[in-house]
Amino acid sequence: MTFDVLQLAVGASWVATGLGAGLWLWSWLREKDAIRKLRFLDCGVVLLFASVLLRIVVQTRVMSVWDWAMIFVGPLFIAAALWRLARTACPPPGRSD
Repeated sequence: MTFDVLQLAVGASWVATGLGAGLWLWSWLREKDAIRKLRFLDCGVVLLFASVLLRIVVQTRVMSVWDWAMIFVGPLFIAAALWRLARTACPPPGRSD
C-alpha cells in the first residue's frame, strides 16, 4: 500500500466534517450561553463547508450542479462565519467583563 496525499486529504476532510457536525449539534442541543452557542455554530460551519470544498476540489468526476453551487455559496458562508467569530472574539474596548 502506497501513501497517497489525496487519500490523506479526503480522510482529513471527513474528520473535519464529523468535528464540524459535532460542533454544530453541540451548539443547538447543549450550549445555553448565546455567544458561546454562536461561536460553536460558526466553527462548525467553517469546518463543514471547508471540508466539503476540499472534497470537491480533489474529486476526479465531472462537477455537478450541486458542486458548482457549493463552490459559489461555500466561501460566502465561511467568510460570514469567520467575520462573526472575529466580532465575538474579544469584548469591546473599555469593557472589563
